[in-house]
Amino acid sequence: MKNFAELINALESTNKTNAKIDAIIDYLERAPDNDKVWFIALFTGKRPKRNVNSNYMKEWALDITQLPFWLFQESYSSVGDLGETISLILPPPTEKIERSLSEWMDDIVNLKNKTDAEKKEFILTSWNGLDYTERLIFNKLLGGSFRIGVSDKTLINALTKFSEQESSALMHSLMGKWLPNEVSFQELIDAENVNPDNSKPYPFCLAYPLEKDLDELGTPDEWQIEYKWDGIRGQIIKRNGEVFIWSRGEELITEQFPEVKEAVEKMNGNFVIDGEILAVKDDKVLNFNELQKRLNRKTLTKKMLSEIPVEVFAYDLLELEGNDLREKPISGRRAMLEELLLNETPENIKLSEVIEFNEWNELDKIREASREINSEGLMLKQKNSLYHSGRKKGDWWKWKINPLTIDAVLIYAQKGSGRRSAYYTDYTFAVKNGDKLVTIAKAYSGLTDKEIMEVSKFVNKNAIEKFGPVRTVKAELVFEIAFEGIGFSSRHKSGVALRFPRILRWRKDKTVDEIDELEEVKKLIQ
Repeated sequence: MKNFAELINALESTNKTNAKIDAIIDYLERAPDNDKVWFIALFTGKRPKRNVNSNYMKEWALDITQLPFWLFQESYSSVGDLGETISLILPPPTEKIERSLSEWMDDIVNLKNKTDAEKKEFILTSWNGLDYTERLIFNKLLGGSFRIGVSDKTLINALTKFSEQESSALMHSLMGKWLPNEVSFQELIDAENVNPDNSKPYPFCLAYPLEKDLDELGTPDEWQIEYKWDGIRGQIIKRNGEVFIWSRGEELITEQFPEVKEAVEKMNGNFVIDGEILAVKDDKVLNFNELQKRLNRKTLTKKMLSEIPVEVFAYDLLELEGNDLREKPISGRRAMLEELLLNETPENIKLSEVIEFNEWNELDKIREASREINSEGLMLKQKNSLYHSGRKKGDWWKWKINPLTIDAVLIYAQKGSGRRSAYYTDYTFAVKNGDKLVTIAKAYSGLTDKEIMEVSKFVNKNAIEKFGPVRTVKAELVFEIAFEGIGFSSRHKSGVALRFPRILRWRKDKTVDEIDELEEVKKLIQ
């Protein structure tokens, strides 16, 4: 745990990618293999489920410290993170526990079979044998909230540099269904026998935002143009009679789309299709908010399946009868995909539309009109492009329509975490509904460090109420909020939710009387 704590501290102390890679390599050179496997698991989202009620942890910490509840709440409000608050208020340890990360993780996983009394004994003993940083990591591992500022690309680059393996092979190896206690570090690194089952997906090929004039891309006949859809990017896998659907976020989502699974089961052969899962009714693509209603449910009722049917818009074929097609150009893969779907004609799966055009300037009008069909814009794919792991600049571009914007007022603020724990960085915004203000979006990005400090100063001076770490503030600061889509939702009091909201700019030239009215905002919904 000591080595792992030093790694986390090193990663949290820098924004430089190369420094993060060096810290990871230094850890890998020192850690035992079992710890390395758990390190990869934790950094790729394979965290164990929460096995300890966080309220119990709070109660046990208060019993140890004898702090009054109000003081704990004040501390929690200031820090903004329960695990960090507990780590800070506990007295110094009287013992020193030296155990590996894998030993800690095994015990944390096994807590699910323990009684509350056994959990308490384990946690109190652990707290008394760990220093502050180790306690903080321990608490986060217990709570299932372990997050660190290292991208998948940075992790893969570090593992590539450490192992001298190809990055694409490593990415492929780390995806899919594997458990830390069932695979060795060498198997992960060598990309051999890691996923003996049929479910293993491929790393997704991603696009860069278009940063060139269209004329600089070459001639139009060198490019395949499709609509960019706002759904769930997924790989639909059929191997040896088994069907799996993976999201781009490496989540297995097969059971959330039973109609797609059933359609694929009826198809012949073995294949891996890359496409977009969308809510489609009466041949019209529905708003993403409708699709979102189907996600993460334990059961899908017949009514929901009927009201929010889904389809897959297929746009690539990555594997056919066990043959990896990713090294073929997209023009060839597309032809094979068309043949596959033409022969099978599956329900709920159809080819994505390839947009026919002769001159680049024809695309301007098509892109501008894409919002009318709930598309985000256009995808531009070079016909000779391979299916790369991750992004490769120049082959695939996404050319999105300009975001929608509204003017809204800040009404709630909460401090961030990590390096931002001293400042208010999490904001909730509202629009007008008659003479009332109703919440419409949360946003966490878009301001400079200087502006964040200025907003934090305003919040400290103008806080009206406290709800745990959240502050209600005087409705004075107006911001222009950009977003990709909008739909009806019960998430906010406005009855409306924004897709990917972020702060575009601070409108110091506007007052709260000039923010948008809810009824006008609703007119943006398609």
